[in-house]
Formats: sequence, structure tokens, C-alpha cells
Amino acid sequence: MKKIFLLLALPLLAQAQKIDKIITRSETERIETYLASDELAGRKPFTPGIEKAAQFISAEFEKAGLQKTNGSYLQSFPMYQSKVLSVAGGLDEQTLESKQVAIISKEATIQIDEKSGFEVASIKEGENFGQNAYRLMSAKKPTIAFLHESFAKYIPRLSGRGPLRENQATIIFVVANTIPTKFKVSATQQVEKLQLSNVVGILPGKSRPNEYVIFSGHYDHLGIGKPVAGDSIYNGANDDAAGTTAVMMLAKYYAKKRNNQRTLIFAAFTAEESGGHGSVYFSKQFNPDQVMAMFNLEMIGTESKWGKNSAYITGYEKSSMGEILKKNLVGSPFTFYPDPYLDQNLFYRSDNATLAELGVPAHTISTSKMDSEPNYHKASDEIQTLDPDNMTEIIKAIAKSATSIISGQDTPSRVDTTKLK
Repeated sequence: MKKIFLLLALPLLAQAQKIDKIITRSETERIETYLASDELAGRKPFTPGIEKAAQFISAEFEKAGLQKTNGSYLQSFPMYQSKVLSVAGGLDEQTLESKQVAIISKEATIQIDEKSGFEVASIKEGENFGQNAYRLMSAKKPTIAFLHESFAKYIPRLSGRGPLRENQATIIFVVANTIPTKFKVSATQQVEKLQLSNVVGILPGKSRPNEYVIFSGHYDHLGIGKPVAGDSIYNGANDDAAGTTAVMMLAKYYAKKRNNQRTLIFAAFTAEESGGHGSVYFSKQFNPDQVMAMFNLEMIGTESKWGKNSAYITGYEKSSMGEILKKNLVGSPFTFYPDPYLDQNLFYRSDNATLAELGVPAHTISTSKMDSEPNYHKASDEIQTLDPDNMTEIIKAIAKSATSIISGQDTPSRVDTTKLK
């Protein structure tokens, strides 16, 4: 029995020795430290900080020897930035105040009433605001949504939602406890057409070049906000400089090995925090039937609820991908678990969602304790709060667990789109 176990363990041992020389703590820490530095000022879209981050990621992809697309690692696309200048109107017999309204639109002038043909929706007291607001903001038809006054505190956040897509439908949120019989909203906006960029590198497959495996994370964050204890920079060390670092380290690892049978695509997405715009644009560049798997890496810089050498996979039950990853880690100390935070709806809240909704086995890997993460979306999300040793081991585990998928030996089952949401 000892001899049989030794024979089974030898390939895993040899793989571990090779991976330890490529995915190192020092290299992981070097990349993470820069992405989470004050120099990048929180990597908010349309700022110099996110431009510097994109240049840095591109340079690292260049050093690794990844291929470009159309002569560049930058996958650029148009977006719109809008700023409300004035709001007026009424609800039944009451005057509408600007603080009651949030507008998501790329239109310079908005004039609507109950006869304008807008879809009418509401979010009632006690309902899940996050889930309902996300659904409404993704609506394809112009919509006006009336929010219970208990959600009035979210109006500033909705108003500052960020860049808008080319096909963005006008969505208007209004604080009102009931849906009025008559309403009127008039607004003017300053609208500017700008560009955002994902950073994408490619490692062509040897025998299955038209079958793709994607490794992704988002490199944007919240930028500069209200000072807390004198610190106004939201560095986003865990969210998601950690995931982006993992993507870059995996790119270096697979580029060194160059034995991938399927084509590997490494993507750092922009504007995840303001609507997932980068991953939405990215997903439209592919025939989803050719994407065999997507590893989306989000907030892996801290220990999971199970401690070291562990992480969870969102939407675990929606495909066989999790079971394949676990199989490839037999004999190692690392364990993948199903997402324990189902009430947080994480499967639909990250950059895996767009491709998953098209049937791709696209899942997010994370360690974030979403019921108690102390630095989530705070200025305190800095590199000092991370565990670089554990983070490095997580990246190694992802590399090992993906082995049979990138070789073509295993293909995860597709997500059943009829059972989503």
C-alpha cells in the first residue's frame, strides 16, 4: 500500500516543486503591493490611477510572453459618464425634490410622466434592496422604480453609480412609499462619451486552440472617498487587487509551462464596481459554446471561514467544475467548498455572471467572509490586512486544480440556464 501511495503522490510532488519556483510569495507580494498602492489612488474608472494599473498589467503580460489582440493588451470600449444638473417634477399632488431621485441614463434631457410608456416597478419595505436594484439597473426597457423611504439612504449611491453602456436603458429611482397615480420627472444632465479598457492576454492552445479557458479578476476599485481617520484612498487590496494579482501570477505560470492544450485567456476587467461593464463587453467577444470554463478570482487575500488552504466556489451546484477542481487536488492540503453565503447572491454579483447566464461553467473563487469581512469597501482594505503566504498557496491550488481542464482531459458540465434565478 505504501508503494502504491508513493506512485500516486510522485506526479503531485513533481508538479509542486515546479510551481513553487514560479508562483512565489515575493512575486505575488510585488504585484499586489503596486496594485494596492496609494500611487494608484484606488483605481477608479476614468482616473489616472486606473490607467497606470492598466499599463502595469499590460507590461507584466508582455514580460510573460502573452499574445495581444489587434496589437494591444487593452480591450477598449466606449462608455458614457453622466452628471445630473437639475431635477424637477411631482408625485400626484406633491412636489418632487432632487434628493428623492437617482437617474441612470446617458440622455442629456429627460421628460417623462405616467403616459410615457416607462415600465413601472417598486421596491417595498422589507424587500432585498440589493437584488432588486441590480435587476432593475439591468433592465432593457426604460423603467421608473419607486422605493420605500427606508431605502432613501441608497439614492446617493445610485446617483454615483458610474459609467453607462452604449445600450443603457434609462432607469429612474424615486423615493415614494406607494406608486403614485400621476408622476412627472424632468431632468437635464451633462453627458460625456469616454473609453474604458479591460486588459487581456492570450496563451494559444496546442491541440485545441478554439476551446477557451478564462482566468479573470477585476482591477478597478472605488477610488478616493470620504476620509476615515485621515485616509481617503480606497486601495482595494483584497477587492480586487488580490484577484488581479492571481490572474497575473497564473499567466506567468502557464506561460512558463506552455503545455496548455486549450487556449488560455487572462483578463483583468474594468468597471466591475460600477456595473460589471468590463466583463459584459468582454463576454460579447466570444461564442459561449467555445468557452469551456471560467475561473473568476475575487477577494482571495484573506483566510476563508475554514482557515488556511481553503476557498469557496460560487454556484458550486450549477456545474461539475467544482468537483473537477477538488479531484485534481486530492493528496494536497487544499480544499474547495461550496459558497456558504447563498443569501448574498454572489454567483450573480461578480464578473462570472454574464458568461454563466449564457451556459458557460463560469464561477467565482473567493475566500472573503461576506457575513463579517471587516474591510469590504472601506479605506482600510489595504495590503497590511492580507495574508500573502496563504494567498500564494491559493494561487498555486487554483493552478493545480485547473490542470485537467486546460489539458482537455476534463470538461465541466454547462450551466443550465433554465434554472438560473
